Amino acid sequence: MLKFKLLKQSAEVNGSQSSRARLGTITTDHGVIETPIFMPVGTLGSVKAMSVEELDHCKAQIILGNTYHLYLRPGCEVIQHMEGLHEFIRWEKPLLTDSGGFQFFSLAKLAKFTDEGVAFQSHIDGSRHFFSPEKAVEIQMILGSDIMMSLDFCMGYPASEKQTMDAVNKTFMWAKRGFDFWQTEGSVNNLFGIIQGGMTKQLRSLSAEQLTGIDFPGFAIGGLSVGEPKDLMYEMADHTLPLMPVHKPRYIMGVGTPEDLVELVDMGCDMFDCVMPSRNARNGQLFTSKGTINIPNARFKFDKEPIDADCDCYTCQNYSKSYLRHLYKSRELLSYRLNTIHNIYYYLDLMEKMREAIKKDRFLEFKKNFYSKRV
Repeated sequence: MLKFKLLKQSAEVNGSQSSRARLGTITTDHGVIETPIFMPVGTLGSVKAMSVEELDHCKAQIILGNTYHLYLRPGCEVIQHMEGLHEFIRWEKPLLTDSGGFQFFSLAKLAKFTDEGVAFQSHIDGSRHFFSPEKAVEIQMILGSDIMMSLDFCMGYPASEKQTMDAVNKTFMWAKRGFDFWQTEGSVNNLFGIIQGGMTKQLRSLSAEQLTGIDFPGFAIGGLSVGEPKDLMYEMADHTLPLMPVHKPRYIMGVGTPEDLVELVDMGCDMFDCVMPSRNARNGQLFTSKGTINIPNARFKFDKEPIDADCDCYTCQNYSKSYLRHLYKSRELLSYRLNTIHNIYYYLDLMEKMREAIKKDRFLEFKKNFYSKRV
């Protein structure tokens, strides 16, 4: 079973500033995760354009799979026959699987929500399916992920108070049913609850109170980065994180930019995931210590320098911006691979630097330096 150890709680105070950044470890059957941590997204059992060996090089400690997508293809029968997702994709470290709640939100025209669960049509072939909270957990047990997520009802922005209240109620009802099923089955996996509540502090507080009343091994904040202004996202996270148990992992789902990670670590978050580093890499946007660059830009045509002189990734150690621009403009498949290696490495290295700063009680200094380098 999962064990979370809080190693250090920041006690930094710098003038009127203080930090809630935390350092910890999550122990699972497939290894130890150092927190705060970013988790690359491998929706279909693959972080797009990367091999597991390249993920190892980038110091990935845990990756994500998605229950909705893996259920549709290759299907539970294939993964069960292959003895679980770890064995299927040849990944020996921890895995987390999302429940599919966000996919039902993003594919809302194909889904119908009731108290019993979600009826939906496949976006692939139109076939009809149904996820109850119990089935969402059962599928994740078959996948064999170390951390499973409860089925939740995610709301977009904006949403009425009535719609958000309905989402809070369904999320709690489904979380309790999923938890009871997980307990009854005696699974070795670990199930996290997801706090909803939209952009209303009162409903975030209510959802946090409901969910933390269930003895989940960890908790997540869902329903952020769904179209709301950045300052509102930060406001909701800053309000909700202190409502979550101190001695259990805190996870914010689907967030975000390097700046988001720094701000939310400062607020006390432990775990993050986002498709941004891999998706943006395929679109030619690369993250650096000085900010983002768009590799197709003409100014890189004759540039002999690496993406980031401060980066030790395979791409930066071997290739110039000129060559990477050429690959991207020529639509060479190697472009996706080299760009993704860099972006994933940058994100994970950023998290490692934050952990080191927290360990030394220098997180606020790190944060100041981080922003001072941005162009």
